[in-house]
Amino acid sequence: MIKRLDLIFNGKGGVGKSFFAVNFVQYLKDKGIKFVACDCDNENSTLKRFHGDDVQFLDLSHPRGLDAMIYALEKTDLVVVDCRAASTEVFFNYFDEIGLPSMLKGLSAALTLVMPVNQESDSIDQLQRITDKLKNVCSYVVLRNTVHSNDFPIFDHSVIRKRLKELGAKEITMSKLQPWLVEELSHNNLTITPAVADGHLHLLDRQRLQTWQRKFYVEIESVAELLLPAKS
Repeated sequence: MIKRLDLIFNGKGGVGKSFFAVNFVQYLKDKGIKFVACDCDNENSTLKRFHGDDVQFLDLSHPRGLDAMIYALEKTDLVVVDCRAASTEVFFNYFDEIGLPSMLKGLSAALTLVMPVNQESDSIDQLQRITDKLKNVCSYVVLRNTVHSNDFPIFDHSVIRKRLKELGAKEITMSKLQPWLVEELSHNNLTITPAVADGHLHLLDRQRLQTWQRKFYVEIESVAELLLPAKS
């Protein structure tokens, strides 16, 4: 079995990292896939807030704070990390320190970076920085976050998109969820699956949530070979 370490990674804040992480972890639960989830943001702690005891914190202020995700990878086949904004350099330094390629080989593991992008150039510049550093050491999944628009003119015409395709990157889309539904879920600290099950929401809103979730799960499964453990 090839283990998998998934980092939801973009130094730009507000691009949808935690929203993806929350729903991806719910996907793993719904599908009965064993995992360890980690949250790097001790202040906002979105992933921890929605998934409680299923999530552990990584203390990026501690020199050995990221070791916990590697310890977890030794014991399980899938580790998912919601990386805090502005933490790119912390991870890069850590990768250099531990000798990332040989460490992954020693654990029979593969690394995938899930990189959300929106219509802002800053989120796309981060992709350039990441690929310049890691090149083909890992796999890449670009998450097109359509919360503001379905169009991505800067990314679609960028040099980095061509470079990512050369590196075997896959692209998926995260469609917009209506703001009042996002607020309702956030207010009650609920993900979609339990929110639909508890019957609190009106039928129409439950249908909206289920429709969004089905689309999201289809996108996840289209890149499952890059996100989930695989037989060698």
